[in-house]
Amino acid sequence: MVGARLGVSLAGLVLAVAAPARGETIAVLQGLDKTVARISTFEAPIDRPVHFGSLVITARACIKKPPEEPPETAAFLEIDEVRAGETSVSAKRVFSGWMFRSSPALSALENPVYDVGVLDCK
Repeated sequence: MVGARLGVSLAGLVLAVAAPARGETIAVLQGLDKTVARISTFEAPIDRPVHFGSLVITARACIKKPPEEPPETAAFLEIDEVRAGETSVSAKRVFSGWMFRSSPALSALENPVYDVGVLDCK
């Protein structure tokens, strides 16, 4: 029952954000490297991979509500973790979905080393 309500609420939030929002070409993201406690702000152009540590982040969409409405920014991100072995390099998808600036815990990257969040779209 709670999961069903969460799914409906999440779907409503996506629709509420997607319908009146403007599509932008760059997602402004913030990353935290937990091993050295370093916070970095970086830009991810739509459909162009960017690197943050061992992560490869590709923003597929970034939407932002107009200034006259309550603020909300969301980005659809695909995040892969790249691991180098002795003879090859492998990539594993660790996140694929919408991230929301106002509710980062709603849909978060679960990684022991890195946190990634959406700051803005431009």
